[in-house]
Amino acid sequence: MFSNMNYVYEVYKEGSFSKAAEKLFISQPALSATVKKVEKKIGTPLFDRSRSPVRLTECGRKYIKIVEKIMEMEEEFAGYVSNLNELSTGSLSVGGTYLFAAYIFPGIFKKFQEMYPNVELRLIEGHTSQLEKKLFSGEIDLIMDNYPLDEELYEKKYVKTEHLLLAVPASFPSNAAAKSWSLSSAEIRSGAHIRKETYGVPLKMFEGDPFVFLREHNDTRERVEGICKRAGITPKVAWKLDQMLTTYHLTEQGMGVSFISDTAIRYLPPDLNVYYYKLDDPAAERNVYFYYRKNKYFTRSMAEFMKLAASEMEEDRQV
Repeated sequence: MFSNMNYVYEVYKEGSFSKAAEKLFISQPALSATVKKVEKKIGTPLFDRSRSPVRLTECGRKYIKIVEKIMEMEEEFAGYVSNLNELSTGSLSVGGTYLFAAYIFPGIFKKFQEMYPNVELRLIEGHTSQLEKKLFSGEIDLIMDNYPLDEELYEKKYVKTEHLLLAVPASFPSNAAAKSWSLSSAEIRSGAHIRKETYGVPLKMFEGDPFVFLREHNDTRERVEGICKRAGITPKVAWKLDQMLTTYHLTEQGMGVSFISDTAIRYLPPDLNVYYYKLDDPAAERNVYFYYRKNKYFTRSMAEFMKLAASEMEEDRQV
C-alpha cells in the first residue's frame, strides 16, 4: 500500500489532482486511478474529494505521517550512502534569497562542482517564507538567510555579519550637507563603515527626499522602519518594491534614497552616482546563517558546502 506513496504525497502537497499530475508528468486520470488503487488496498478513502483543494481524511492524515517517516528513513540512508562513497554520488539542494543566489552562490557552486563533480547540485531562489517551507518539507537541504528562523526547528551555522547602509543618489542636494559622512563603495569594501571612528549620518538630513522601500513583511523593511522611527523621521516613500537590488537600482537612476546591505555593495560594480552612509542603529547590523532541519541527517556534502562557503566569503572580506 506504500508502493505508490509518492503519488499520494504529491496530491497532498498540491491539494489538487491536476496540479500533482502536472508535477509528476502523468495524466490526471492515470494519477486518480493509481490513488484509487491505494485506497482500495487500504479499504477507505485517503482524500475528501468533495472539497477544493482536496483534503485528507482521518485515515489520509495517518497515511501521510507514515509516508513522511518512510521518506525521512530513505533520506537518512541516502545520506549514509553519500558519506560512505566519499561524495562520489549524492545530491545537495541549497536555497537563498535573490541577492545570495545571484551574487554569492555562483562562485561557490563552481568550486564545489570542481571538487565533487559527481554530486548533483540544485540552487533554489526565492523569498525567505518560500525557502523556509521548502526547507521544512525537506525539498531543500540548506538555506542561507539573514532572517532569524525558529531555532526549535532548525540548526544554524554562522556565515557572516552584514550591515545596512543608506544609499543616496549623488544628484540629491541633501548630500552637500552630509558630505563629511559620505562613503564610497571602495571604502565600504575595505570595512570603513564598521570602524568605530566612522560615524553614522543623521537621517534627518534626508527627510525631505523621496525614499524607495521594500514591501511589508520582510526583515529589511522591519529593520528600516525601526531605524527611521528611532531617528525621528517619517520618510516620504515614493516606491515600494519586492527586492533590495531593485530598490538600489532605482537609487542608481536618481529616483530615491534606499537601504542596501554591505554584502550587495561588495558584489555589485562600483557606482559613482550613489553616495553611501553608515547608520548608527543596532538594527543596521544582522547576522547571516546557514539553516538546516533539526534531526535531519547531516551529510558530508552539506558540511563541505558550508566549509567552502565560509572560506570563499572570508577571502572576499580580505579583498
